[in-house]
Amino acid sequence: MAHYYEELKVWQKAVNLVTQVYNCTASFPKEEIYGLTAQMRRAAVSIPSNIAEGSCRESTKDFLRFISISNGSLAELQTQLVIAKNLGFISIENLDILKESADEVGRMVNGLQKSLHKKLVSSDDLSLTTNYLQLEVI
Repeated sequence: MAHYYEELKVWQKAVNLVTQVYNCTASFPKEEIYGLTAQMRRAAVSIPSNIAEGSCRESTKDFLRFISISNGSLAELQTQLVIAKNLGFISIENLDILKESADEVGRMVNGLQKSLHKKLVSSDDLSLTTNYLQLEVI
């Protein structure tokens, strides 16, 4: 059974980013397995996971909350990428590739967030208008 989120390009790109992060961190020093390696992998996995979970929620407001968490995880990952480069765990070239992928996911997450926010605002406007009309009738 296919889920709605699997059709979202942002979810697909975020899953690809997870794969890139796992491939990159595979070469990190073994003493980092419970440190930066685990943190980067968790942050990366959190991005598409929160998109998926939010899309399955019943309200736009809930979806927005999960998109916000996804955005936070993306910021974590971007910070950890710089730290990994500073520690010599990844090359500047690999950093650039991962940052480009992360930036693309970020733009898409922000676009989805804006779209959902507009939907939320317009549905709030509609319910306010409906409530106002109901009050006039009374």
